[in-house]
Amino acid sequence: MKRIALGVQYNGADWQGYQVQPHGQTVQDKLEQALEKFARVRIGTTCAGRTDAGVHALGQVVHFDTDLQRDTHAWVRGLNAFLPDSIGVRWAKELHEVIPFGEAEFDQEGDFHARFSARSRTYHYLMYNHRVRAPLLAGRAGYYHRPLDVALMREAVRPMIGRHDFSAFRAASCQAKTPVKDMHEIAIERHGDMLLFTLRASAFLHHMVRNIVGALVYVGQGRENTAWLGELLASRDRTQAAPTFMPDGLYLAQIEYDARWELPQETPRILPAF
Repeated sequence: MKRIALGVQYNGADWQGYQVQPHGQTVQDKLEQALEKFARVRIGTTCAGRTDAGVHALGQVVHFDTDLQRDTHAWVRGLNAFLPDSIGVRWAKELHEVIPFGEAEFDQEGDFHARFSARSRTYHYLMYNHRVRAPLLAGRAGYYHRPLDVALMREAVRPMIGRHDFSAFRAASCQAKTPVKDMHEIAIERHGDMLLFTLRASAFLHHMVRNIVGALVYVGQGRENTAWLGELLASRDRTQAAPTFMPDGLYLAQIEYDARWELPQETPRILPAF
């Protein structure tokens, strides 16, 4: 049996998140349905990170195990033939022979795992910052109507870089074993009326990116000072923070893995208005 990795993109506006649900309207539901139609056998998948309803992905990574012999290009073409237009497989990579195992038996050194082998995750949050909303960006970018000061927001995120307990930015429903994560980078760019937030960390808590963006909006409009995010971080108290920002502009951009896996990952920046 071989392990196959896939690179998947999707527009999340049509779907109720990534993870399988009884109603069947998720990205994983559609991907596994396409796998079953192409392979003519039920195949389960594991992803690098589950995304919420309305959240998009430029570089989601998924793996599955199969004893079927297919060329990697055949997996791409075959799955895309059965996927809806808003979901697509960009690449496939055949990795190694595997013996079916549970998560507790995963060998970090010898086995590839879409989730456990990931070294970091990068998210983009795209926001349209203008007094009047733009209908063509609906579902593809977040929106805020008051002017936002990028310099203030850049100053505010400095205390968040490094290893911290991010409980103040964690959803109540989060199932992560620990709130401690390594934040490698938070970058904020303005391109006319568009703001692009880029966050790269070892992993993210449920709603963590959207909660950080919500807090930055408070700073950017002058409602809170630049020291506030550091104070929130230290408090570990979600109730003191800003509301969770809308999902529309959130993109799972890239998953980083060790180069030894030789995944044919792209570094896309296919974002509205960019």
